[in-house]
Amino acid sequence: MYKSFLIKYAEIGVKGKNRYLFEDALVQQIKYALKKCEGEFLVSKAQGRIYVDAQTAFDFDETVERLRRVFGISGICPVVHVEDEGFEKLCRDVTDYLNEVYPDKNKSFKVVSRRARKNYPMDSMTISAGIGSAVLEAFPEMHVDVHNPDILLNIEIREKIHIYSEIIPGPGGMPAGTGGKAMLLLSGGIDSPVAGYMIAKRGVKIDAVYFHAPPYTSERAKQKVVDLARVVSRYAGPVYLHVINFTDIQLYIYEKCPHEELTIIMRRYMMRIAQQIAEETGCLGLVTGESIGQVASQTMQSLTATNDVCHIPVYRPLIAFDKQDIVDISMKIDAYETSILPYEDCCTIFVAKHPVTKPNLGVIRRHEENLAEKIDELVQTALDTKELIVVSE
Repeated sequence: MYKSFLIKYAEIGVKGKNRYLFEDALVQQIKYALKKCEGEFLVSKAQGRIYVDAQTAFDFDETVERLRRVFGISGICPVVHVEDEGFEKLCRDVTDYLNEVYPDKNKSFKVVSRRARKNYPMDSMTISAGIGSAVLEAFPEMHVDVHNPDILLNIEIREKIHIYSEIIPGPGGMPAGTGGKAMLLLSGGIDSPVAGYMIAKRGVKIDAVYFHAPPYTSERAKQKVVDLARVVSRYAGPVYLHVINFTDIQLYIYEKCPHEELTIIMRRYMMRIAQQIAEETGCLGLVTGESIGQVASQTMQSLTATNDVCHIPVYRPLIAFDKQDIVDISMKIDAYETSILPYEDCCTIFVAKHPVTKPNLGVIRRHEENLAEKIDELVQTALDTKELIVVSE
């Protein structure tokens, strides 16, 4: 019976004079999300509302699923539009709606009316009371509960009259692209795809960089990262994935630096390389999946040592999350099963048996001087030979 959806948003509503910019961005993201759906849709905005109207036959479940991935949407309301042909006709339309949507009538309800068209001859309170009476007359087994109803029946009086009672939760957040662009350091683990999802939820467009170490990491490990980028792209839009061959850099660090410092020094060079790509591609910061204390390279001292090489912001949306919190989100966005596939990334191959957990920044810098002969050349070669993969759903 549904041919339309009313799209609700939350934070966008408090944006003041700039609100229309965020609304327009949300409309564009909705259009993009529905491109691959069966059917054709008209997406429009009017009087603080966004509507999705099906122009042809469509798959309801598929459409809802795609809308649930659009950041900025707080609720998706399947709506029935009826013409304004008098209040008695409206009462019949409402009872017909309830009869079709709720076969079991042993439910409580509440009517909430909104009269956006002020020339309508009845005010909101009178509309709600009149419709409530008509519902009770049509379905004596139903009863009113104004505090905790089973059915919250919404009536909006506009050019047409909109009837809806279901609000399907959306992901919330802000529309993609309204918060600038950042570079995600994407590995094959659980954390970094979740970090990408979380930062994208705030409207940030995501590019990504992956450090590949053949032959120590396989093509399957690389494909795993591409698949994780595809998961992020379901929510964030197309992801430009930069693949860096990190093998020679890792081997050189392994040869020249103390093994207990390998992880920190490798991480510092990853950040340097990611930062250079970020600046070349217009990104305003780096994004990582680090969480304080989760592993040796994520203690406060280690994070300080990593930050030392960056002059653009490093965003860590998971910084205070427990591991189970991260796993829960990973499962929610369908990334977990891919993340736990047993293909090693370049970090796990070269990890020391006893990595330093409280690195001294001065000592780290001094040991990096051992790399002076070749490291700049190796970094430039890695940048010159990087592979770009455009990943989309």
